[in-house]
Amino acid sequence: MDLRNLAGKNFLALKENPYPGRGIIVGLSDDGEKLIQVYWIMGRSENSRNRVFLVNPGGVLYTAPADPNKVKDPSLIIYTAMVEDHFDFVVSNGHQTEDGMEEGDLDKVLEDWVYEPDYPNFTPRITSRFSFITSPSKDFTTEILILKKAALSDECERLLHTPKVDYRGFGYCVTTYSGDGNPLPSFEGEPYLLPLKGGIKDIAQTIWGALNEENRVSLAVKFINMATRKSIIEVINKYHVV
Repeated sequence: MDLRNLAGKNFLALKENPYPGRGIIVGLSDDGEKLIQVYWIMGRSENSRNRVFLVNPGGVLYTAPADPNKVKDPSLIIYTAMVEDHFDFVVSNGHQTEDGMEEGDLDKVLEDWVYEPDYPNFTPRITSRFSFITSPSKDFTTEILILKKAALSDECERLLHTPKVDYRGFGYCVTTYSGDGNPLPSFEGEPYLLPLKGGIKDIAQTIWGALNEENRVSLAVKFINMATRKSIIEVINKYHVV
């Protein structure tokens, strides 16, 4: 199976999944000049749906309440999701994001973190980082770290992946869940290939359109120019700040 067919098959599977939960995609633009980070959030409860993505200068993306009066428990739903400096670009699904900027391999700098304590789901923490080797070189590394509860114990499985992001117009995806359920089943397997075709708005609309309409909440796409290390972010929010 060629890359296009494989990515297309995976895209249809994502589209048919009612609840993949939070997701991260990391990839390369069609022109080979920009790295891509995609992050989305979903929600089944009123508390988890009561959110929007907001952007600060410097490529910082964070979650915020849509209606502050409806917030019940902010501990696992309000956090910074994307941060960057000139060398490192981190995206994650929780409070571990800033720690991912520390020097060292991603599994080492996040060694004090485990899966989320949200019984009975024990949601995996998913984190990815692009790290440029030197400046002004375009050479970079890619890491994807999954921290998930072991099936038969409370131990944390620490799964580090280092995919080669060198296929133009494609990216690698991980999600928190493999589907809907109670408890929610954790993501299984390797990061899987998805198409990332077109400009930043095209990609945002394509991935947003693949997410379950009832459960999707917010999505962000970051383009990182490898020559300048400057980034732009496109955001789609289902809800609005009141």
